[in-house]
Amino acid sequence: MAASSAKRRHKVRRRADMSLLGGIRPPIAVLSALLLSLAGITALGFGRAGEESVPKAVMTSQQRFAEDGAVAMRASIDESAADLARTAGLFNAGDPAQPDAVVDKIGSVYQKWVGTAVVEISSGRMLAARGENVPVAAIDTAKLSEKDGLSPRMVRLANGETRLLSLQVLSWKGQPQQLLIASSSLRFPGISLGKFRSIAVIDSTGRILSSDGIPESEQVLTEDQRTGVDRSKKQLSAFAKVAAKRAEEHPLKANDPGEGGYLGVSGSLRGDSSQGDRAIAGYAALTGPEPGKGTVATSLGLTVVAMVDVAEDPTRVTDPLFGLLAAGALLLIGALAVGVLLGTVQRPLLRLFLESRRLTRDDLTRPVSVPRFGEAARIGQALERLRRQLLGERADAEGAGAPKSGRRRGRIGARALLAVSGILLLVWSAPMLLLLNRADATAVVPEQITNDQRERTDTLSDRVRRSLNEGHADLVSVAGLLGERTSPEDMTKVLDRTRSDHSRYRSLYVRTGDGKIIAQSGESPRLPEDKKSENKDGHPFADPITVLNDSGTEPVIASYAELPGRDDSTVIGEFRIDFINSLLKRPGLGEIRVVDAERRVLGGNTGYLAFEKLPSARLTELAAGTSQKTGISARAGGIVYRDGSGVQVAGAAPFVGGGAAKSLDWMVVSWQPAAGLAIPEYSLQNRTVLAGLLGITAAAACLGWLHIIVVRPLREVAKQAEALADGDRRTVLYPRHHDEVGAISRSLELLRQQVLEQRKRDGAGATAPAAVRAPAGRN
Repeated sequence: MAASSAKRRHKVRRRADMSLLGGIRPPIAVLSALLLSLAGITALGFGRAGEESVPKAVMTSQQRFAEDGAVAMRASIDESAADLARTAGLFNAGDPAQPDAVVDKIGSVYQKWVGTAVVEISSGRMLAARGENVPVAAIDTAKLSEKDGLSPRMVRLANGETRLLSLQVLSWKGQPQQLLIASSSLRFPGISLGKFRSIAVIDSTGRILSSDGIPESEQVLTEDQRTGVDRSKKQLSAFAKVAAKRAEEHPLKANDPGEGGYLGVSGSLRGDSSQGDRAIAGYAALTGPEPGKGTVATSLGLTVVAMVDVAEDPTRVTDPLFGLLAAGALLLIGALAVGVLLGTVQRPLLRLFLESRRLTRDDLTRPVSVPRFGEAARIGQALERLRRQLLGERADAEGAGAPKSGRRRGRIGARALLAVSGILLLVWSAPMLLLLNRADATAVVPEQITNDQRERTDTLSDRVRRSLNEGHADLVSVAGLLGERTSPEDMTKVLDRTRSDHSRYRSLYVRTGDGKIIAQSGESPRLPEDKKSENKDGHPFADPITVLNDSGTEPVIASYAELPGRDDSTVIGEFRIDFINSLLKRPGLGEIRVVDAERRVLGGNTGYLAFEKLPSARLTELAAGTSQKTGISARAGGIVYRDGSGVQVAGAAPFVGGGAAKSLDWMVVSWQPAAGLAIPEYSLQNRTVLAGLLGITAAAACLGWLHIIVVRPLREVAKQAEALADGDRRTVLYPRHHDEVGAISRSLELLRQQVLEQRKRDGAGATAPAAVRAPAGRN
C-alpha cells in the first residue's frame, strides 16, 4: 500500500513538474506588452493628428462637391435624353406634325437645349431648326439603323466648345422618317460655385470639354489677375490629366473603405501652393444611380473636376509634446500597476508554489515562508500548520507559529490588489477618455467647410427646384398631346407611358372643370373628385405646383397643366415624396430638410415628421434670415454655431430661379456636427478618446483574465487549504488548471495523503499488543 501511495505521489509530482500553461505570468506579460504598445502609439500617433496644413475635412469636402456635380450632370443628361425620347414617342403616337411645329413645341416646353433641328433621314435635308446651329454634318444618317446608332454623341465645334447631340426618330405612316436632333452644352445645371472655385467636365483622355469659374484673360484688369488666371488654367489642366487616369480605376480600389455614398470613382487631389494658397481639387466619374446599372450619361466616359484655392495654415500642425507626455505618464503608471501585480500577487504565489513542493518532498525542517497579503497568506499559514502536523502536532493544537483560521493574516485579498492595479490604469485612461483634448470649446472650423456646406446646400436646393419644374414640364408636354378628340382610353395609355418613363409620379390623372376624373394612372388621386375648381380660371388649385394638405403623415405635392380645348380640363400629377427625399441623399451634408414658407418640414434625407418644425431655434433663425432678399433675390447662407450639444455647421438655400416651382417659396436646410468632420482638433480628440478606450480595454481584459484564471481558483484553494489544516481529511483536492494554483492544489492533495498515512501509522502503533511492546519498554 505504501508503494502504491508513493507511486501516486510520483505521478502527481510529475504532473506538477510539467510546463505550465497559462497561469499568472501570461496575463501580466500581455498587460505589460499592451501598455508598452499603447505608449508607443500614443507617442507617435498624436503628432500626426493635425500635421496637414489643409485639413482632411477640406479635402473630403472637395470630393463631395465634385460628386454633386457628377450627379447633377448625369441626371441632366439622362433627363434630357428621356424627355426627347418621350416627346418623340408622343408625337409618333399622334397625327403627323409639321417639323416647325415639333421644334416650336419642344422649345416652348423645355428650355434645356441650345439648338434643335429636324432632318429628313433619306435625303439629309434640313426641315426645321431653332436656336443655335446644330452640327448636322457630324451625323452619318446611313448608320442610324445600326446598334447604338441613336446613342448620344459629343461633337467638338470649330470654336473649341463641345456639344452633346441627342437623337430620336419621328416616324408616321406614309411619310419619310425624320431625325429629331437636340444639341446641349456640357455646362452644369444649377451648380453653385461660390467664390474662387472652378469646375470642369473632362473626357476619358483628360481633355477639358467645358469649364466654369475661371474668367478669361481678357476679362481681368491687372497683370497679377492675369497671372492668377493662367496659373488656375494650368492647375486645372494638370488636375484633369490625373483625374482622367484615376477615373479608369475600379470604384472599390479608388475610394477609401468606409467613404460610402458614391458608387463611382471619386477622390481629392493636392496641387501647387502659391502665396499661401493651396490648390485643392475633387473629382468624380459619372456613374449610375444603382450599382452595376449604366445610363446614357455614364456611357460617355465623363468626369467632373472641381478646384478651389484654400489658404494654408501652418500653425495648425499639432505639437507632439502632448503625445510624449501622455506616453511617459502611461509608462510610469503602467510600471507601477505591473509592479503591484508582480510584488503582491505573482511573487507570493510562486513562493507558495515552491514551498508546497518542498513539503511534498518531505523537507519539513524549515518553517513555511508565509506571504503578507491575501489568499497567499492564508494558504501559507495552512501549509505551516500542515508541516507541524506532519512533525507530530495535533490538528487542533494551537502553537505559537500556527494561528487558527479564526485569526487569519492577510485580510487584503487578491481581488483588492487587482482593483488597485485597475485604479492605477484608470487614473491614466479616464482623463484621456473624458477630459483631455476636448475640442468643442476650441475647435476652429475652416471657412472652406462653411462655404462648401452653403454652396452644396444651394446646389441641392436648385436640384429639387429643377426636378419639380421638370415634372411640371412633363405635364405640359402631355397636355399638349391630349387633344379634343383623344378618348379616355388613349389618355390612360399616354398617362401610363409617362408614369413608367418617370418615377417621380405616384399618380397621374385627367380632371374636368367640374371635378370629374376621366383618365387615371397609378394610385388613387388624393385631390377629392367632387371638389370644384378653386379659382376663377377653372384651375384645380391656385399655383402650378402646390401642397394639397397641411397635416397628416405625408405631404401631397401636386402639379397641373391645362388641356387645350377641353373646357378647363387639366392633367394633374401627384409627386412621390420618396422621389423628393431621394434627391436629398447626399453624403457629407448631415441632416437635410425641405421646408415650406412657414418653416414646416416637407421632406428629408433621414427620419422626420411631416409638417413639424425645424429641430432648433437657431436653424429656424437661419432659415428666416436666408429667406430675406438681398438685392434681386434671396441668397444661400451658412453658419457655424456652438451650443450645449457641441459645434454645428449649417446651411440654408431658398428656391431661386424661374419655373413653376418659383411660387412655392421653399427652402433646403442642412446641418451636421463638426465632430464628424476630419478637423485637427476633433482628430486629436478622437485619438485621445481612442487611447483611453484602449487603455481601459487592455486593463479590463488582462485583469479580468487574471481574476478568472488565477484569483478565483486561488480563493477556492485557500478555503480548501484552511479546511485541510483544520482537520478535514476527507475532501479530495482537484486542480482546475495546470498552472501555479493547480500545482499548489496538487501539493495540498499530496500533503493530505501524507497526513492520512501518518495517522494510519500512528493508529497502528497505538493498538499493538502489550507483550510486543514490553520488551521495547525494558530496553
